[in-house]
Amino acid sequence: MANQIAANFAHHPADQASREVAEHLTAFWTPTMRSELEAWVAAGGEELHPLAVEAVRISNHKSH
Repeated sequence: MANQIAANFAHHPADQASREVAEHLTAFWTPTMRSELEAWVAAGGEELHPLAVEAVRISNHKSH
């Protein structure tokens, strides 16, 4: 699902798109879903769209 969200925003400039993906994940995903995605990224993020990976990094940076 994160890849589909990233694809929806991919037509925007990369920095804007990654922020939009991060905002979407924060607004619409449960904390458990976000934690699972964060764990996936931490394990290498295999098969994840680069915008989704960057969105997780942005979200983690804001929360610290």
